[in-house]
Amino acid sequence: MNILETRAITYEYRGGITALHNVSVTVPRNGCVALLGSNGAGKSTLMKHFNGIITAKSGEVLVDGERVSKENLRVVRQKIGMVFQNPDDQIFAPTVWEDIAFGPTNLGLSPEAIQERVHQSLQLLEVEHLADRPPHHLSGGEKKRVAIAGILAMNPDILVLDEPTSGLDPVGIRELVGLLRRLVQTRQISLMFSTHHVDLVPDLARYVYVMHAGEVIGQGTVEEIFADVSLLSRARLDVPILTRLVTSLQNRGVPIKAGYRFEDVEQALYSLISDKPEMR
Repeated sequence: MNILETRAITYEYRGGITALHNVSVTVPRNGCVALLGSNGAGKSTLMKHFNGIITAKSGEVLVDGERVSKENLRVVRQKIGMVFQNPDDQIFAPTVWEDIAFGPTNLGLSPEAIQERVHQSLQLLEVEHLADRPPHHLSGGEKKRVAIAGILAMNPDILVLDEPTSGLDPVGIRELVGLLRRLVQTRQISLMFSTHHVDLVPDLARYVYVMHAGEVIGQGTVEEIFADVSLLSRARLDVPILTRLVTSLQNRGVPIKAGYRFEDVEQALYSLISDKPEMR
């Protein structure tokens, strides 16, 4: 069963401006899905439907096979952990510890259970040293980790991140990607994230939806999406740098296998060099 599904979602802003049109996406249990699109494609608007922040004009959202409604929003919001693009939109407590404890406290857990969940989240996100710090004194990368820690403390079934690398420097992006990959590998949790950074997608996603002007214009595996240059062009997206490198080498007659992640291209190049002593 899919943990999350939207069926033909259509949403209009005031004045009748269509922001989403017949958008259908699915996230399988323990799956990792990317919403890829340029700024203004409708990614954030779609995500706000997942836990009832906004309501579609038509269509429906299903979580664990049940339609999201006013009556089950509390349960839905326990299952869907939403991390906003700007962590300042969800971090508000006087200290990091109190902020992470807010969600478990609202779930009515015992003091012992709350303490255990906060401790686990701090440890998992590697922010134990920030526990007593005021959140507004933290760096952008630290705030992002704290925001994720606060969501994970509620033990959601799916983690939804809107532009997770927004505002981070290259080191912060690399650290966050590593963290998210460890989360997917070590916890029984699904992941959906939105981004316009094509180079981020192969590192995390198994399946990709491409959005443009409020519609899904393409979907498929990472390999299928990034092999479709015309689709990326239509969505106003570039080809990932590693894909450009491999394609350029292939066009020059180098028999290198296609690759989309750094590790894959590195291994392909190493294998190529190993097979040709003259290239060492």
